[in-house]
Amino acid sequence: MTSGFTHITVLLEEAVEALAVRADGCYLDGTFGRGGHSRLILQKLGPDGRLLGFDKDPQAIATGQSLAAEDGRFVIVQRSFAELGSEAQSRGIQGKVSGVLLDLGVSSPQLDDPERGFSFMNDGPLDMRMDPTRGVSAAEFIATAPVEEIARVFKEYGEERFSKRMAAAVVARREVQPFERTADLAEVLKVANPAWEKGKNPATRAFQGLRIHVNNELGDLEAGLEAALDVLEIGGRLVVISFHSLEDRIVKLFMRKLAKGEADNMPRDLPIQFKAFDPKIKIHGKAQFASDVETKANPRSRSAVMRVAEKLK
Repeated sequence: MTSGFTHITVLLEEAVEALAVRADGCYLDGTFGRGGHSRLILQKLGPDGRLLGFDKDPQAIATGQSLAAEDGRFVIVQRSFAELGSEAQSRGIQGKVSGVLLDLGVSSPQLDDPERGFSFMNDGPLDMRMDPTRGVSAAEFIATAPVEEIARVFKEYGEERFSKRMAAAVVARREVQPFERTADLAEVLKVANPAWEKGKNPATRAFQGLRIHVNNELGDLEAGLEAALDVLEIGGRLVVISFHSLEDRIVKLFMRKLAKGEADNMPRDLPIQFKAFDPKIKIHGKAQFASDVETKANPRSRSAVMRVAEKLK
């Protein structure tokens, strides 16, 4: 099963360059998508190099299986990158991986296909699951969750300041008729939002919160970062591209904590050598953003933030 919707890979050259690909290395692409990063990594690998791809989306898996049939150095598995530790363990590559790439969020085909239910721009079934065969859909969550829980999801994951008011409107409407379509939910959210942001659909933040909750995106990210550090070899690189502040905050704090090591628990003015801090990673450079050329060609790249770290021990 493949989709006719296209995906433009964000920070393609920059991310693969940050991985510092070795010809004989073993790499993990935790978010295969439509394979943009994976294909460029394969171009840089020699005959002994290996690449393992992860994705939850069945359409991404179909694309990955086609690539695996063309290139024996590549394998695709339908799992969340949060599970990359157990997958690496079963394949005997724990602690032997040269680089891990995580390109977070949803892909353009997921957003653009109304049947996936991710977007309010085109009407479709209210689903939002990256893997439609598992878990609870957005429609099921909206139909059963208490108003307090819906408000929490809107506020915590969507950063929606009118979360309580919008959640109350959703619960009031579902008592009359259940939500089944994205356009229906978007209309109720739009009416309930008293202050529209210029240039932004009033349902945007609530939809983001729902999507993050339904797919456990932040929980997967926290687990995936820990697992990535475990599977990397000494000197291995972790490259993460995030697309909103909640994701980037988790990545930044994770890297900063491990880069500081024991310094986090010591007085700031204590004279002590850097090596005594026992850092576990080294952060490479500052956060990187898409160029003006890329953002003009692909507006969705505007919010991309890339951070890079190297495992020290």
